[in-house]
Amino acid sequence: MNIGLIGSGGREHAICQKIFESRSVDRIFCIPGNAGTSKIAINIKANILNFKEIHKIVKTNKIDLVIVGPEEPLVKGLVDFLIKKKIKVFGPSKYAAKLEGSKAFMKKLCEKNNIPTAKFKICKNLTQVKEFLKISKLPIVVKADGLAAGKGVTICSSSEKVHNISREIFNGKFRSSKKLVLEEFLIGKEVSYFIIVDKNNFKFFGTAQDHKKVKEKDQGPNTGGMGAYSPAPIVNKSLEKKIIYKIVKPTLRALKKSNNHYRGFLYVGLMVVKREPFLIEFNVRMGDPECQVILPRLNSDFIKIIYNAVIDNLRRIKIKWKNEKSMTIVLCSKGYPGNYKKDVLITKINKIKFDKKVKIYHAGTKLKDGDVVSTGGRVLNFTSTGNSFFKIRNLILKSLKMLNWKAGFYRKDIGWRVINKR
Repeated sequence: MNIGLIGSGGREHAICQKIFESRSVDRIFCIPGNAGTSKIAINIKANILNFKEIHKIVKTNKIDLVIVGPEEPLVKGLVDFLIKKKIKVFGPSKYAAKLEGSKAFMKKLCEKNNIPTAKFKICKNLTQVKEFLKISKLPIVVKADGLAAGKGVTICSSSEKVHNISREIFNGKFRSSKKLVLEEFLIGKEVSYFIIVDKNNFKFFGTAQDHKKVKEKDQGPNTGGMGAYSPAPIVNKSLEKKIIYKIVKPTLRALKKSNNHYRGFLYVGLMVVKREPFLIEFNVRMGDPECQVILPRLNSDFIKIIYNAVIDNLRRIKIKWKNEKSMTIVLCSKGYPGNYKKDVLITKINKIKFDKKVKIYHAGTKLKDGDVVSTGGRVLNFTSTGNSFFKIRNLILKSLKMLNWKAGFYRKDIGWRVINKR
């Protein structure tokens, strides 16, 4: 089977590696891929939002199954387009992808179906923002309605900041957002719960804890993710039952009722308050960097799972997991999540002999005259597995120190909430 993988980040390199390990795969085509995927797949440079170009690549290379990694082509409707062309594709429809593509859509769905979430108001102008502030306690969470690459959420501790951030969004800071969602600030523990879904069933696909803030001890602005670990110890059987019955099942049922069933990965972003789960966000794909810690723990054939989801046969699949912990630390370009330099040479990446237990997933990289250079804010993901988060993190930090990339930085405290417990 020939597989087409859409995307170029760390998530896609982790997915590409699992595809590569599958016995049923002949060739992998990454569109566009990165320097890491080029070692195990054929990279094809293309605009992933140009659906006709994608279709031409699929037909030319006789691709049997397309897997869509990032959110934007899903939200824009790539899955619908390929299905109309009679191509097997894994991912949700354009309508179902609104769960991530529009915070307002997600909040309305929660309200209509009694799904626990923070109190909110959808605002289209500053007058509505002021009205919500009058009846709310600070801090307030301001969320851009549309996609914002993980940077559209701001926790505001003053009314002035709420006004300023809201004004920026209304003035077009994010191209996808003409409105915003104001939300009460919930105090609790954040966790990510993943499932894989077909037309009739869903299966558990891991838990993880992401670290969004750029600085250690969770300080500074939000990023796309500075690191993660899996599994998340907070998710026990009791909490999992609540997540499934209060959030997952009502969501999938609501989509089915509107004749828009869900198919693909579903990332359930939660805040756990006094042992009760509250929905913070949905992502309609694997998280990044959560994917990089979940997939190394997978002990089943990845493509077998994906293919059976596409043909609505998940019921017959048993997904097996390794009894190991996993962690990833993201190496970023200096200046991220603000301005940073591109095309910076990563001199030692192919020369150092890292520990065999450490996997390096490329994110913002490309090959330039045979050398690996940086192309993004998040550049590399150093990942490892084992029995102790403490030992895993030390091993990763040792590898990062060996690389010693002067143009980059990383958080040394990933997993700080669980490290003390070893």
